[in-house]
Parts: sequence; C-alpha cells; structure tokens
Amino acid sequence: MRRQPANQISRKGLSVWRVYGSIQSLIVLAVGIGLGFLAYHFEWSIWIMVVVGVCVVLHAFFSIYLFPKVRWERWRYEVREAEIELQHGLFIVNRTLIPMVRVQHVDTAEGPILRKYGLASITISTAATNHSIPVLVTEEADELRNRISTFARVAKDDV
Repeated sequence: MRRQPANQISRKGLSVWRVYGSIQSLIVLAVGIGLGFLAYHFEWSIWIMVVVGVCVVLHAFFSIYLFPKVRWERWRYEVREAEIELQHGLFIVNRTLIPMVRVQHVDTAEGPILRKYGLASITISTAATNHSIPVLVTEEADELRNRISTFARVAKDDV
C-alpha cells in the first residue's frame, strides 16, 4: 500500500469545526430543554429528563471536542503533477486518487466562519464527482487551486 499523503489541513480547522460543533450542540440543547419542559409539564418519569440531559452532554462532548480532533488528525492530501490524493476517515479510511486529466474545474469557498479564521475550502470537480479539501489557509488554498488548474491544463494538453 502507498504511503499516506504528506500534507495535513490547517490546525485552525480544529477551531472552526469546534465552532460548528458548538452551534449544533446549542440546537440539541434547545431540543433537550423542550423535551425537558414537556416531561415536566406532562409529569413524565424523571428518567426521561436524565436520559435527555446525558444525551445533550454526550453530543456536546463528541461534536465539540472528540470528532473535530480525530477529523483533523486523519485528514491528509497531496497534489502531484499527475494526480491528487485525498485521505480521511476513522473506522473506514477513504483514500481517493483523482487523475489530473479528469479535473474539470477547481473552486475555493469561504463562509463567514472560515473567513474569520482566514481559511477556505477547495472543491475539485470531475465529470462524475466533487471532492473537497476543507479548512486550508486562504493563501494556501488559492495557491493550491492555481497549481491544480495548471497541472490539469498540462495533463489535458499531453493527452
């Protein structure tokens, strides 16, 4: 088996994913409070409120702390002249090779949270699929987009 790709995404991505996890956790907390209110109002068993509370706390732990950390540690990419290699996943490790001759276009995107941290994501489009490299430093994302575009143009000229 090939060695894993050399490049890792920006460490700031950890903070971005934790912000996303916090937003999700606030939504789950609001739902939990609503269920707690219903349990109190309809005089349901106290265990329902305890289970809902534990679920809210576990969701917050996983989505704010654990999942972003594991996701950041596992995400790797490498851009070569002939191909782009992506690797991500914990239990099921996805390794994708995208031949440069198949690349149709490359986009960068940054939402308000990514912009606040100076990050952007790259989307690589082929005829059949879209692949993305998340949370790269904006300058690195722009440089990588241009490099992929150049490699793809050269690869198509050679064919």
